[in-house]
Amino acid sequence: MKHVHAGKVRDLYELDGDLLLVASDRVSVYDVPLPTPVPDKGILLTQLSIWWFDRLREVVPNHVLSATDVPAEFAGRAIRCKPLEMVPFECIARGYLTGSGLKEYERTGSVSGVALPPGLVNGDKLPEPIFTPTTKVSEEGEHDAPITFDAMAAQIGRDTAERLRDLTLAIYTEGAAHAAKNGILVADTKLEFGFAAGGALTLGDEVLTSDSSRFWPADEWEPGHQQHAFDKQFVRDWSVSTGWDKTPPGPEIPAEIVDATRERYQRVYELITGEKWRS
Repeated sequence: MKHVHAGKVRDLYELDGDLLLVASDRVSVYDVPLPTPVPDKGILLTQLSIWWFDRLREVVPNHVLSATDVPAEFAGRAIRCKPLEMVPFECIARGYLTGSGLKEYERTGSVSGVALPPGLVNGDKLPEPIFTPTTKVSEEGEHDAPITFDAMAAQIGRDTAERLRDLTLAIYTEGAAHAAKNGILVADTKLEFGFAAGGALTLGDEVLTSDSSRFWPADEWEPGHQQHAFDKQFVRDWSVSTGWDKTPPGPEIPAEIVDATRERYQRVYELITGEKWRS
């Protein structure tokens, strides 16, 4: 087994010609890994992704080969995957206005070139879900940046861009509908795709997790302010409240924030899957 890459929260290994994607318990906010792990976070994210990959397999092919044929030391937090030639963009679907999308809307009245009605506030539901891709950069210290659909299409071809847009919105629509039945609003979600051998556009990385999505309890949703978060936004908000300037190194996470984060990740796993979490 060869270690190929260490990401902010995931490690990638080569294993007998396949890839092994291992989710750690690290937390990254504003592209900065924080020094304090959240116990079981990697397992919770992996198991929720596996659940979604299985549910969405009729919508889009995915990179999963096995969630069990993995080294024992990574059991529960690793996925054995097909190698993919990754698309150099992150594909984001938004059903509600918040986060960086809200900030861009307040400046321009649009998000990634998609014009929106005037007068929207934080947490508002959009008239329909929108596709808002971002660049995907790897250089240290750089951040993902919004890009318009047309600019994306100019780089990778309109047919591929349209397929990515359609798949992203289909995954979001399916996931949001299921989550809503279980009391969870999916405000937005980030997806990554690549080309498998043979050229099939394939869903990779993770899908509809608390690291890649914003999850809000439906019974507490109230536009006009920050929503209760069952996702990483809770840690983002805490980190900003400390006065941290969003540059490395990140602050240590206090025990009560670690515990609350783990509880939120566990709670949304149980609500979405209908399964009791067993740590």
